[in-house]
Amino acid sequence: MRTDYCGNINASFIGQEVTLCGWVNKRRDLGGVIFLDLRDREGIVQVVYDPDLNELFELANSVRSEFCVQITGLVRARPAGQVNKDMSTGEIEILGKALTVLNKSPALPLDWNQENSEEQRLKYRYLDLRRPIMSDRIKFRAKVTSAVRQYLEADGFLDIETPILTKATPEGARDYLVPSRTHKGEFFALPQSPQLFKQLLMMSGMDRYYQIVKCFRDEDLRADRQPEFTQIDIETTFLDASGVMKITEGLIRDLFQKMLNVDLGEFPHMTFADAMRRYGSDKPDLRNPLELVDVADLVKDVEFKVFAGPANDPKGRVAVIKVPGGATLSRKNIDDYGSFVGIYGAKGLAWMKVNDLDKGVEGIQSPILKFLGEEVAMGIVNRTGAQSGDIILFGADSANVVTEAMGALRLKLGEDLDLLEGEWKPLWVVDFPMFEEVDGHFHALHHPFTAPRDMTPQELAENPATAISNAYDMVLNGVELGGGSVRIHDQQMQSQVFKLLGISDDEAQLKFGFLLEALKFGAPPHAGLAFGLDRLVMLMTGATSIRDVMAFPKTTTAACPLTDAPSAANPDQLKELSIATVIEKKAD
Repeated sequence: MRTDYCGNINASFIGQEVTLCGWVNKRRDLGGVIFLDLRDREGIVQVVYDPDLNELFELANSVRSEFCVQITGLVRARPAGQVNKDMSTGEIEILGKALTVLNKSPALPLDWNQENSEEQRLKYRYLDLRRPIMSDRIKFRAKVTSAVRQYLEADGFLDIETPILTKATPEGARDYLVPSRTHKGEFFALPQSPQLFKQLLMMSGMDRYYQIVKCFRDEDLRADRQPEFTQIDIETTFLDASGVMKITEGLIRDLFQKMLNVDLGEFPHMTFADAMRRYGSDKPDLRNPLELVDVADLVKDVEFKVFAGPANDPKGRVAVIKVPGGATLSRKNIDDYGSFVGIYGAKGLAWMKVNDLDKGVEGIQSPILKFLGEEVAMGIVNRTGAQSGDIILFGADSANVVTEAMGALRLKLGEDLDLLEGEWKPLWVVDFPMFEEVDGHFHALHHPFTAPRDMTPQELAENPATAISNAYDMVLNGVELGGGSVRIHDQQMQSQVFKLLGISDDEAQLKFGFLLEALKFGAPPHAGLAFGLDRLVMLMTGATSIRDVMAFPKTTTAACPLTDAPSAANPDQLKELSIATVIEKKAD
């Protein structure tokens, strides 16, 4: 039905007759000449209909936006002075010789300039995806997945599918359950990740596996979360952490070079401890120059208990952020930031403005200055490197509260004050703690199949709180692109980790018996990493939500306005599955 795409027609086609299909992006009547801007997934081209062909002219005059049409015409150069440099087809136009209306369209229920609620956009997603900005993102995503496959397959990786109907395993979120008709009262689970299967593939001798795979997690949603999302899953045998990091860093650098013509350079490495200490986050945005600076040793002897208390508490922290030029912040600005850190449990936000460094303490303005004294105040100024015109903001509380609150404040200040430097700042975060302790119970910081670094099972049992995991996260602009680890390949070590996590032998056998059995039979050392494809494409396209790089996403309440899912099940289906639903009704 067509000879090419609209967006492909350029000056090399001048003098040729072409047939194109697409949608009318815009219709204009200029002095008796009809202009149709015809659009398909590759772009827009201008088609001109002269009044000389009366019947054809009247048909062109009758079409409206989003009519689906087929045109045939002669490609010619645009008149001098009418070249549109903003369009790939801006040097040419098509003199229409034929026009067929393939389908009409009423007025669209969407504003073409995106002045729509997300509910409307998702309800009419097939129309939303017609918009060039959206179709360009979906096309870009397709090219990314193609480039990933080419890179990994050239490096010896096999694309292997793993099951979608599987066994429920604890991986940090709720499972989506699927009832079994043939096994009454029993359920499959949709995989949160292919973690155990890819480990089994390494035990099977597949050596290098990858998969671009759907994962499912029933968790609270936000801009970068969906109940179903896509993962670039990678696993290898006989490679250590540095080997996996080399391959996956190479993959991302190759993608950015091919897709965006961006050289990311070598990725720096930063320990988890340094990231939390300096940036208050295990995924720091290095475009933001602000850092947290510890000052507990300087304030531990002051009379100000708000500072002295946490400074003398082994579980406390006193940290500051120096904001260059921040002395211009008003009291209202500071109070607003105080309310912001309150969201994270902070009880307030003390401050100190360095109005004139040459005047020493006389050039400092702060409501807490009298509690600090000259020596402490100047010690804080010197440690932070504050200059005239800067402001120093304080956080003092438990270490967790200070780290989280000041880390969040750092990001907000960077955004509000336009402090970000550079376009792309990648890094590796390494040396994560093996466990985090909550109310006396250990929880795996990554997942229970991550190996500790340089420890025997006995050493791990004796010193679990000090264990460092052999794990690594790739971070870009404050977003975790992917995470991975060296896996446990020894049954004794795996059993010990389960015990530390409070998983009994019986429970481990029930949930992971097949893995423990497989570890008996010469399981090789193996390691891997998984990228979030949606997050990666979101960053690369400049979108603000992964929903804008997915063809048919769900809302933040995990619903699909397009198909009206989820919906009530047919009673006959429920009966066949031996399922009864109970809906609690609130009392009047």
